[in-house]
Amino acid sequence: MRDAVRAALVAERFTTTTFDDVPDPGDVLGLAPDLAILDVLLPSGDGFQLARLLRHHRELPIIFLTARDAVADRVAGLELGADDYLIKPFALEELMARVRAVLRRRGKIPQVLEVERLLVDDEHGFATRAGRELGLTFTELRLLAFLIRHRGQALSKDQLLTQVWGYDAYDHNLVEVHISALRRKLEAHGPRLIHTVRGIGYRFSP
Repeated sequence: MRDAVRAALVAERFTTTTFDDVPDPGDVLGLAPDLAILDVLLPSGDGFQLARLLRHHRELPIIFLTARDAVADRVAGLELGADDYLIKPFALEELMARVRAVLRRRGKIPQVLEVERLLVDDEHGFATRAGRELGLTFTELRLLAFLIRHRGQALSKDQLLTQVWGYDAYDHNLVEVHISALRRKLEAHGPRLIHTVRGIGYRFSP
């Protein structure tokens, strides 16, 4: 699970460091991280205790991951000052959305994506191009935001299904239909931004 979370963060262009057990708090804080994602049940310790130690030295944003879904456990994590609490199993895209939300609240990443007169705010649910509202559906908005965050990269349909829809495998036609609708709405107000990469998938490239 740690490897999957790290891969998802790297795909979102985050710089990451992982530990396979309870690290020394100084090793973590020495990295000056913007966010810590902690499992509650670690091989030789308790994620709650680690959070206490980290918070003793610095006001570090924390997201807990745990299989412990009792209300008391969730309350304990939130009372420690956790910014969020995610129960296993979870979709990686949901975790990435929560990571972005925490970092936005902390002022670490911009609220609005802006490129080539295109403005996208996936948190508040709107997108404009050349000043005109695009009227995107929720899924189209998430898809566009993901493409913009990975602009210049060739993204496969499987990647898009996993990261936007949360499916490990599904009908590629789902991606094609949404890309087609997204292109139609975008191109009503300017040149093409989403390009087909033959044999791979799609690339957002102004």
